[in-house]
Amino acid sequence: MTLRLLSTVLLLAAALSVSARPLPEVRPERAGFDGERLNRITDVTQRYVDEGKFPGIVTMVARGGKIVYFDAVGTKGLGDNRAMEKDDIFRIYSMTKPIVATAAMQLYEQGAFQLNDPVSKYVPELKDLKVLTADGSTVPVEREMTMQQLLTHTTGLSYGFVPQQDPVDQYYADAKLFEAKDLDDFAARLGELPLKFQPGAQWHYSVAVDVTGIVVERLSGRSLDQYLREEIFEPLEMVDTAFSVPDDKLERFLPNHFIDPKTGNLARIPDEHPAGLERYRNVTLYSGGGGLVGTTMDYMRFAEAMRNDGVLDGKRIIGSKTLEYMVSNHLPASITSGGSGEQPRLGQPLNGFGFGLGFGLVTDPAAQGVMGSAGEYFWGGAAGTVFWIDPVEDVIVVGMIQHMGSPHPFRSDLKVATYQALID
Repeated sequence: MTLRLLSTVLLLAAALSVSARPLPEVRPERAGFDGERLNRITDVTQRYVDEGKFPGIVTMVARGGKIVYFDAVGTKGLGDNRAMEKDDIFRIYSMTKPIVATAAMQLYEQGAFQLNDPVSKYVPELKDLKVLTADGSTVPVEREMTMQQLLTHTTGLSYGFVPQQDPVDQYYADAKLFEAKDLDDFAARLGELPLKFQPGAQWHYSVAVDVTGIVVERLSGRSLDQYLREEIFEPLEMVDTAFSVPDDKLERFLPNHFIDPKTGNLARIPDEHPAGLERYRNVTLYSGGGGLVGTTMDYMRFAEAMRNDGVLDGKRIIGSKTLEYMVSNHLPASITSGGSGEQPRLGQPLNGFGFGLGFGLVTDPAAQGVMGSAGEYFWGGAAGTVFWIDPVEDVIVVGMIQHMGSPHPFRSDLKVATYQALID
């Protein structure tokens, strides 16, 4: 009888661990939303599906820690006509960044580093970097990049997005950073590349959070995979978030898509492509800048911990004052932009955009041209995923698609559909 009872308990525990524990749900009206107007989110997402722009979309809205909207529309992907499910697994790409920044700030709280420390103190491969000048020569850095600059994308590092137009990005392309076997190999390759500008001079989206992942590994003595699992995913019960996809979850892992330049039509990315399935099998390079996969509910649980001053279900992952500091704007008023979101654009005004430690910030919704609140913190991923946390309205929104380089204004449409439903 005892063995049978133990077996039953273990089976129940296994069953409960299959998906993330949902947040409580309430009727929209109890949380200050007009339920009928909130369903305009479904109108928006269904229209995207009906017009063939995306195969499927999952969206979730919460207010005050309670879910008021959660819906899945469309199918899992081109060539897979199964209905999209709420617990399907997405590549979240750069939505990995706020998680890894939080991991780093956990170590900051423990006194492992100071924000004005040089990055080379922990990643000596980046000790003697040089800046590429307009005439193709290099000059030494005037001062080393700091941990604060690393967390704010003001280091002079790049991503290699436009090698045809930018000589620094050509160096990145030639180095094949993301073919490195692990983060140590990544650091060695990166240390051979020039910077785009002197550290602290501009904001430019970059591999800085991959470097942050290296710092987390070296300060903690654990792989980034292990550290995130033990210090963030397990406490927050983010059971489907990881750098790889095990065989028993492949049925829920969605295909990725792009617009085929030959036809102009939506197409499915082959599994063997770097943005396809194979990237998530037998992973050894734990990309802190874009390597994670996860579900909508998993990410909502992380975002809810952030909204709730660093704690969820009694488990604190970051101090409330630390979080307040992380979502403050760390960009000087004089700094110019390398793009807001995932589009590099050096030397441009910030236009209502700021950056904290791991999070983008809305400093002026009017300047951004879409309704919202000053003080929102957010980020998105290369396959079109997005989240934002609005501390003014106490609202979190998570939107999930799988479309690389989407030209469609899904994020703006989702914001308008959410905010127009607020009535209190």
